[in-house]
Amino acid sequence: MSYAGSDADLFREALDFAGRQVRALIRRDPDFYPMYTHLGRWRHLLPAWTRWCDGFLPGIMWILCARGDHSWREPAERYTRRLEPRQFDREVHDLGFLFLSTYGRWHGLTGDPALQAVLIQAGRTTALRFREKGAYLRSFVAADSLFIDIMMNVGIVFHAAEQTGDETLLDIAMRHCLTTRRVLVRGDGSTAHEGLFDLETGEFLRQTTHQGFRGDSCWSRGLAWALYGFGAAYRHSRDARFLQTAEACADFYLANCPADGVPPWDFDAPPESRNLVDTSAAAIAASGLLRLADTAGDGTYRNAARRILATLCERYLAAGDPQWEGILKGGVYHLHKGLGVNESVMWGEYFFVEALDRALRDA
Repeated sequence: MSYAGSDADLFREALDFAGRQVRALIRRDPDFYPMYTHLGRWRHLLPAWTRWCDGFLPGIMWILCARGDHSWREPAERYTRRLEPRQFDREVHDLGFLFLSTYGRWHGLTGDPALQAVLIQAGRTTALRFREKGAYLRSFVAADSLFIDIMMNVGIVFHAAEQTGDETLLDIAMRHCLTTRRVLVRGDGSTAHEGLFDLETGEFLRQTTHQGFRGDSCWSRGLAWALYGFGAAYRHSRDARFLQTAEACADFYLANCPADGVPPWDFDAPPESRNLVDTSAAAIAASGLLRLADTAGDGTYRNAARRILATLCERYLAAGDPQWEGILKGGVYHLHKGLGVNESVMWGEYFFVEALDRALRDA
């Protein structure tokens, strides 16, 4: 499959629409950090479960700013600076999501050492979650809990290690990735959402889930986190085991997805919810596949990512619904809690925009 000019036009139009939706959001609801829509609206009173999404809205602004539209600079800085106190936040495992998408992108544009200092502190704070017995960064849920999602946040620890030369930080990041690879990634490249450990001995006990169908199923967003996260771990460490794992996850994703590349919310979903897709998993996977294509030199991954993006643009973009406030329909936050099911979700928006930007730059 070649990269047709019509695809470039499709992706550019989708990116323009994303910018319009974000601009309307910040005008309508200034200084609000949304997580998921309810009936297509960002502002509602439904719960968050945990505060892990605040970096995604300003992260989109930084992507658009870096593409040359400097009108995004002021709101991007404003929304980003309000996150600064969270560099010390020990309640969540998501500081990579919060800071790499914001301070990381900002620092990439300016090189300002004050921004770098925030990133380093966020990495040090994340590293405090490390449990020596078991060798993992614990989730926000409990001390005995490891989430596949943390593969998307361990990058902030790698970054702090690289910038400071701190071998302890590097050791924590490496050991967390190796533990995750061992206990959450299965031999066929599928993944579990959560692993539980014995706190006294550090022994791994079992795989389980909060958001997937079962402990032994493959929750599609978790697989996308692993695909993307292990690829990033390889780029930080150049440890071939992480590239091998990222490719195994990518291959499982592509082998088990429908032809259009948009997965069910869980690859083992029961018949009654099998038709429920998660476009956020597709957006994450598309962005991860584009990065993996560059890393592994595999055009198959790049073509698959473009196919996924084309599907999202043609079938799930909210452009035809003037009442819908998000960018992508069909996202799923937490099915079991009934939160953000078949809605727009902020991480889906961010990784969709990131993937569109990358695909257009590749072109």
